[in-house]
Amino acid sequence: MPVNSSRPAPPDDPSVITADATALGLRRVTVDTDIGPVTVRAGREAGGPAMILLHGAAGSWTTWSPLLRADDERGAVVDDVIAVDLPGWGESALPTADPVTVGDLSAAVATVARSLGYRSWRVVGHSLGGFVALDLAVREPEATIRVDLVSPTGIGVVEAIRQPVGGGARLPWFAGMLLAMRLLQALGERGSGLVRALNRIGLLAPLMSPLFGRRRDLDRSVVDALAADVRPASFLLAARAAAAYDLHVWRGVRCPVRGMMGDRDVFIGPDDTAVLAALVPDLRVRTLPATGHFAAVEHPEAVLELVTSE
Repeated sequence: MPVNSSRPAPPDDPSVITADATALGLRRVTVDTDIGPVTVRAGREAGGPAMILLHGAAGSWTTWSPLLRADDERGAVVDDVIAVDLPGWGESALPTADPVTVGDLSAAVATVARSLGYRSWRVVGHSLGGFVALDLAVREPEATIRVDLVSPTGIGVVEAIRQPVGGGARLPWFAGMLLAMRLLQALGERGSGLVRALNRIGLLAPLMSPLFGRRRDLDRSVVDALAADVRPASFLLAARAAAAYDLHVWRGVRCPVRGMMGDRDVFIGPDDTAVLAALVPDLRVRTLPATGHFAAVEHPEAVLELVTSE
């Protein structure tokens, strides 16, 4: 993938989250899919294949802006980018399907990529996005060249949703977030106001700190982005879709899968890597030290090494 030297110089700190797509060489595009319109940021065209970036729950395409800034600092080798706002997140509306399935989400991603002219792609998925990326690889074996996973949702989270007592005890931070999302949804608009108020008075950052390894001094842009992306209805839809999913489907993945998990990720269960290895034929996973659930924000250079490796 050739270097594109026409892009603006990035800021010095790649861990700042930005919604300025133009500065990253991307444009806003909305595509109609079977479950409603999906908005993405796409660009850096170099002839394909696409690099599809899928964020996690409580996220949007902006989750990947530190990675893209780090790439620009290195010389901009990540091209043909499609940074997706998954249905219900960012600027994409809630899916029209009820209930929505993981297969609905991956089919929508494939529709977006093909509508932009791509016939093959690599997929990078964080958290929920990793779940969708693996399903996409199964459903589109000819088109999916490779999957890169960043702290993907695994068996630990699935069991915490299916069995709140036993599974939740093994992943208490996820169980707590699931409960918080249910309470926020019950509060409606007052729930959104509560999140904004906590952020305004500086209490949201310490509440979020367990998600971020050793970093306790999160940049304000990171906290603000996560606060804006708290979508209880979308989170609970995603949780139900994950709970209903048959992980054995992943035995059908035919492309290489490479992964990166933080050693302090409170959303990764003790059996996640072993279960994933038993299901996915060509898997390699590395552990990133002093890292929580958002490796692409905490250590974008390390994730960049993963997604640009052969």
